[in-house]
Amino acid sequence: MTERLNSAQPYALGMFRIVIGLLFACHGARDLLGLFGGADGSGGTVETGTWPGWYAALIELVGGTLVMLGLGTRAAAFISSGAMAYAYFKVHQPDALWPIENRGEAAAMYCWAMLLLVFTGSGALGLDRLATKRSSANGEREAERTPVTA
Repeated sequence: MTERLNSAQPYALGMFRIVIGLLFACHGARDLLGLFGGADGSGGTVETGTWPGWYAALIELVGGTLVMLGLGTRAAAFISSGAMAYAYFKVHQPDALWPIENRGEAAAMYCWAMLLLVFTGSGALGLDRLATKRSSANGEREAERTPVTA
């Protein structure tokens, strides 16, 4: 059973990455582009260049899109994780200690999900894998990929 689950791990990780990236990008699209109700619930956007809202939304849109596509996953996830840690500790945590009390659950979950992707990489189904396969076909040595096991 364990061996079978381990063989599916890159695909499960790839699907995790796609879903997390898509949901994260939707937050940025809401605030920057006014989609999904917009930043104010009526299609509005955050004012360009405002700190930290506009920059957070830009990181969410670009970082989420890169993570979803599996392109530069580790770097995009690292920056995105840091942005969500900042959001939690500077925006949510001063209101109350626990995420359930300060409405910071999303920031905390995205922070940890992105941090996981920093360490695991893109998994299967990502553009990073296509670039790696192309470079190995040109005679470069492909890095060994083994599933993470507990």
